[in-house]
Amino acid sequence: MSTAPTGHPKGLMTLFFSEMWERFCYYGMRVLLTLYLVKSLMKGDAEASIIYGAYTALVYAAPVLGGRMADKFLGYRYAILLGAVLMSIGEFLILGGSEDFLLIGMGAIIVGNGYFKANISTIVGKLYQDGDPRRDSGFTIFYIGINIGALLATTVVAYVGETYGFEKGFALAGFGMLLGFAIFFFGRKNYEAAEGLDIREAGLKKVAGPLNVAGLITIVSLLIIPVCFYLISLAEYLWILLILIFVGVAVQLISAGAKEGPVWRDRMIALVIMMIINVVFWACFEQAGTSLTLFADRNVSREIFGWTMPASMTQFFNPAFIILFGSIFSVMWVKLSQKGRNPSIPMKFSLGILQLGLGFLITLVGLQFESDFQVPLLTLVFLYMLHTTGELFLSPIGLSMVTKLAPKNIAGTAMGGWFLSFAMANYLAGAIATLTGGEEGGESLSLAEGLEKYVDTFSTIGFVLVGFAILIAVLSKPLTKLMHGVE
Repeated sequence: MSTAPTGHPKGLMTLFFSEMWERFCYYGMRVLLTLYLVKSLMKGDAEASIIYGAYTALVYAAPVLGGRMADKFLGYRYAILLGAVLMSIGEFLILGGSEDFLLIGMGAIIVGNGYFKANISTIVGKLYQDGDPRRDSGFTIFYIGINIGALLATTVVAYVGETYGFEKGFALAGFGMLLGFAIFFFGRKNYEAAEGLDIREAGLKKVAGPLNVAGLITIVSLLIIPVCFYLISLAEYLWILLILIFVGVAVQLISAGAKEGPVWRDRMIALVIMMIINVVFWACFEQAGTSLTLFADRNVSREIFGWTMPASMTQFFNPAFIILFGSIFSVMWVKLSQKGRNPSIPMKFSLGILQLGLGFLITLVGLQFESDFQVPLLTLVFLYMLHTTGELFLSPIGLSMVTKLAPKNIAGTAMGGWFLSFAMANYLAGAIATLTGGEEGGESLSLAEGLEKYVDTFSTIGFVLVGFAILIAVLSKPLTKLMHGVE
């Protein structure tokens, strides 16, 4: 397999830039969504948070289906190209300007993301041989690409959307996805050595005339878009569906592992436990798009040398810190591994959650410096810095962990299951966001009441997370044992 100047497989850079522009598209829409719902579509905070939670939950649930379809029928390349096209269409549909156009556009982005997200991560894993020490480093580099896309979205798209109109921001996100499609398509020779790219034999079987199974799946995918529209409309009941899917996937993973033997069974049990831990982390982390953005809008002083930063733009701190610290962490894991001092995966998760909790507790410090019921911008800077370092202990490690724990024949399904844990987390994040600031009993709170409620809720989340981190640290040895040597 040819290698790039970085010492990694050549295809890593093609996948890096493809994913970068896909994330530009996704985060470009996401960074504006809550404010668009509240300010343009005149939704209340709680309703906007639940819609946001339902949408982001479905975005992450979709890879369960997308990974499965790629594994069994579509192959990874066609699935990713199909996903890119659907996501572009979704962004441009939102330009219709009404709630119906927004929801149908969301539906197209959900289905498209389902095909794109799980499968591009799976290709990254397949660029490396089993036991290759570069794999964790490769995933961290890939993760930096994700966050360059997120940084561009949370600066350029956020600024354009809030300054010149939300529809211009959404259009910009759509063009970004078209660019990602072009890079992935025209750079396909760079990653051609990865297994499983081509449409499967089962996908080429004819079902009616010239129509094969892959074509039928494409048509059905379009029909799922209005189903997503309906599910977002019934957002308050979505949690029942998510729990049922999660239990189904967990049983499927453990059963598939058991067929491979007791070692794979234990690894799948470990994966399911790590998925539950992942839910807790991201349910709190994903306050960024809802409660933390509304907190920034109302109770954070955002003036810098006479210029007021748009509230949505405060989300850029996270990807900026990822880019700043990502390469340091990438090198750090390799160096620690060489010295035999690399923490186990469960300990990395524990340390990540600890930092997330400390980030929320920063709001208590910020409250000591409040003026006119607004805390300094530095409150969010330090909060997001700790959230980011926590994320680097957990997220790229989690992606790499899935590719190492799962048997090869269910790699896509396992990655889809991992993203399902993000789905549950995002829905839960929307529910948690309804507890913060803004309104009570349908009435808007004053700035003073809102500040008190935000800080009280964020600090409570912080203390709970610190306690949870300690619990995982205590349980880290038995969890590591279940992984049977996977590091």
